[in-house]
Amino acid sequence: MNNVILIGMPGCGKSSEGVLLAKVLKKSFVDTDLLIQKCEGMTLQEIIDIRGNAYFRDVEKEILLQFEGDNYVVATGGSAVYYPEAMEKFRQGGIVVYIRLPVDTIIKRLSNIKTRGISLAPGQTIESLYKERIPLYEKEADIIVDAEGLEIEESVAKIAEALKQNA
Repeated sequence: MNNVILIGMPGCGKSSEGVLLAKVLKKSFVDTDLLIQKCEGMTLQEIIDIRGNAYFRDVEKEILLQFEGDNYVVATGGSAVYYPEAMEKFRQGGIVVYIRLPVDTIIKRLSNIKTRGISLAPGQTIESLYKERIPLYEKEADIIVDAEGLEIEESVAKIAEALKQNA
């Protein structure tokens, strides 16, 4: 296990918990959403608004496939599971951890849904996106960590313990 790949819905804690997890595990940290923004020179929301969801997904897929880090905690975008070849590449280089939260908690955490850069189809809700993605997260995960009711530090400790038990 060199890399730890965090997957899950927007708002589940991949980025905030990923930074702390990287410190605990003595690994580097990368957020693929930030790599996309750097590559495109725009926020995720600007990419979606100006270039559209299809373009955003193409860029995201390319960024995920190009990632070559070793000994990283990688916070992926919530839609990373739409790219099986990228997930397979990540699994070959490490272990995939799904941070699971119930949909009502996700909705409470996503107060900035209009500016956050979530790739939603026209008319799609967070609830329908959640239902669409849950089977994908569960399929791609090597480890599933239930984070409901946990503070960031508690969730990080739970992930670290699950990784130790899985090693």
